[in-house]
Amino acid sequence: MNIFFNKQLLESTDEIIFSKDEAKHIIKVLRKNIGDELMVTNGEGLQWNGLISSIDIKCVKASKLNATLVSKPKENIHIAISLIKSTSRMEWFIEKATEIGVNEITPITCFNSERKSLNFKRCQKIMISAMKQSKRLFIPKLNPIIPIKEFLELESKDNDIYIAHCHDLEKKLVNQLGSINSKVKIMIGPEGDFSIDEINFSVNKGAVPISLGLNRLRTETAGILAVNNFIIQKHILNSNY
Repeated sequence: MNIFFNKQLLESTDEIIFSKDEAKHIIKVLRKNIGDELMVTNGEGLQWNGLISSIDIKCVKASKLNATLVSKPKENIHIAISLIKSTSRMEWFIEKATEIGVNEITPITCFNSERKSLNFKRCQKIMISAMKQSKRLFIPKLNPIIPIKEFLELESKDNDIYIAHCHDLEKKLVNQLGSINSKVKIMIGPEGDFSIDEINFSVNKGAVPISLGLNRLRTETAGILAVNNFIIQKHILNSNY
């Protein structure tokens, strides 16, 4: 079943009126009729199911069938990633991170970062689209851009912090980690990698250096691989308990 997004949606909402564009999609693409069921979320864990009660090319109405509020998962993956020079590659990362279930994204600026800005309005649209495509009920929190050292100064209660880099310094593969907290922050650097100063500063702030393998990866690829590796390793560790 397709899922729609409505930021103002509440568990108590009895009726939804879909916009003209959504109405057109419901009628022309999904070919829905009166009595058909639709699913809607507010991106905060609410699954609202309703039946189409009125249908018109300019307006579709749905009456509430039932609504369920899903609790946030205990596992929380927060990825801090350097702004990527290519806007399209940064947007690709945000799309895929949403699809695989990243909870929070913080764009950071580093010594080697070549971009300092991001179109947040467009990124929000991309995340909504990716959430609907992957049928998720939660949309990631996209934080303002912040310098890496300021990010590390933020309170990290109950969070383990990891920094992935390519320098020839001591670090571990994700599958070598003996335990992983339910809340993690993963830091991914720019095309030119983190500077030695940034790595040392991060380690002094409690970050654990990690490697994503021998290959040199693009920033957006490293971000997705890191998240995937943590999800897999967390599953392996949990299955051993």
